[in-house]
Amino acid sequence: MPTHFTVNPGRNMHMIRFPKEESVDLGQNEAFFFLTENGEERRIKFHDYDAIYARPGLYEQLFYDRLRCASPAVVADRLTTAIQNAGQSIETQRVLDLGAGNGIVADELSDRGVSRLVGLDIIPEARSAAQRDRPGGYDEYFIADMTDLDADTRDNLADWRFSALTCVAALGFDDIPAAAFLEAVDMVADDGWLAFNIKTGFLGTSETSGFATLVKAMIHNDLVDLHLMERYRHRLSIDGEWLEYFVLVARKHGALPDELKTKFA
Repeated sequence: MPTHFTVNPGRNMHMIRFPKEESVDLGQNEAFFFLTENGEERRIKFHDYDAIYARPGLYEQLFYDRLRCASPAVVADRLTTAIQNAGQSIETQRVLDLGAGNGIVADELSDRGVSRLVGLDIIPEARSAAQRDRPGGYDEYFIADMTDLDADTRDNLADWRFSALTCVAALGFDDIPAAAFLEAVDMVADDGWLAFNIKTGFLGTSETSGFATLVKAMIHNDLVDLHLMERYRHRLSIDGEWLEYFVLVARKHGALPDELKTKFA
């Protein structure tokens, strides 16, 4: 694989270089790249989203053009199919996109007919990037910590009466903890849809992040009806290996019990 990549004409061009020996044995959330600007090279971690979003086109160049990330399209497609198979209309869904970033998931859902989309992220740079790169992609975009919502934000979110939740490439690391995910799930109406993805390792029996336990608890306690769990290729690593993820689509049976939320608080 080449270590430099130039974007297609029409988008901002950034000079990026992937490390070689330095990348050996790095965890996925520790991966980094080098960005050259004004003749100087800067090291940026893949999870330094504030720095990446601040540069127009860099996120797309890095993750989609260079590393072939397929997750927004996969999650949006599987959710759409599940809803249609259930005899419902994707066009009538009111979707909360958790960890919305700069709005790529909004593009995918809009392309499939969703007309009401609300984004939520914890860093202001994400909303700024979405408004810059995809103006109008979301009907509303909140900057908030789902584990520490103020009353006004909670009421504003509740007013949307969400029928679906998406969360793409944001679970299992330090981005969105299990407690925040559960709070978002709680915002979705009974019989609403949940569509998210997660690295295969985070659902393993030895995983300690909490997501394996959470997903199993939701399924085994009949809190959700699992419609799909599919293994697929999320994106390439900087070493050229495919990262394997699961996409899950489920439907809520009702309100989540307080003891479940307390367990993952």
